[in-house]
Amino acid sequence: KSKCSFARNVLLICGLVCPVLISTVAQGGPPTGYLRSAHVPPGRLTIDRAPNFGWNLGFNLQIDGRPVTTLVQGHSYSTWLSAGPHVLTVLKVPAVGYTEPTSTTVNIQPGAEHLYVAMWDSGLVYLKPNGFWLTPGAYWQNHGDGAP
Repeated sequence: KSKCSFARNVLLICGLVCPVLISTVAQGGPPTGYLRSAHVPPGRLTIDRAPNFGWNLGFNLQIDGRPVTTLVQGHSYSTWLSAGPHVLTVLKVPAVGYTEPTSTTVNIQPGAEHLYVAMWDSGLVYLKPNGFWLTPGAYWQNHGDGAP
């Protein structure tokens, strides 16, 4: 009688635990990475390099103090971030001459696209929001011919 009772209890436990595990896996499990809340949709952050950034330069990108990538010529970076403020920090590589990190705070809106362009000036890398008004010098730097 105890072997039958033990087998029945094991089957009962498996019958209760398996559906819970399967439903967790089917839903994708708990949010990971920067997605902190399942109730507020995340926003998308994309970072591109300015066309004249330089073939021999790249930059390290940190989000909220955590290193996420190094961007080099021909590459961009895109990720989903939870809604709210985030600090984007960039640092030129290779670190030759004067260099220091620069930071920008972005307020990610739920479901919105946020595009930033990495530019460099005087040995430093800066992130500017796409569509940000540029000075004539910065416009000339990005287009190379000075014509609007």
